[in-house]
Amino acid sequence: MANLTRIDPFSVSGFDPLDDVFKGFFRPVNLGNVTQPQLKMDVQEDDRSYTAHAEIPGVDKENIHVTIDGNQVAISAEVRRENEVKEGARSLRSERYYGKVSRSFVLENEIDETKAEANYKDGVLQLVLPKKVVAVAKKLTIK
Repeated sequence: MANLTRIDPFSVSGFDPLDDVFKGFFRPVNLGNVTQPQLKMDVQEDDRSYTAHAEIPGVDKENIHVTIDGNQVAISAEVRRENEVKEGARSLRSERYYGKVSRSFVLENEIDETKAEANYKDGVLQLVLPKKVVAVAKKLTIK
């Protein structure tokens, strides 16, 4: 008798045949997990400012919003789906995410929002967030 093997050509899992021995045996086969994407970020600090890089591919810069409140920074972006349906075509698989994604983080120092800068190029948002200058306490001499 021939052995039948179920193969998912779109799978990104490993090629170990033991991984899929019982896949679909007790329940219907799941072609993938749909998860909400996360903004991947890098944040660096120097004496005067923070620099953050956030990967936001496929988003128009008009659909990216950054808010600064003291030492909290929030980034949100919206990807819109263009519904272009070709006659006679049908969708076999859709893995791209359409909707809103957001992320916020808190920094140690407050940000000077008047001097903050944002640039978006090649799917990467770069934020330069200058630290707010803290007034140094002045010691008074008693006469």
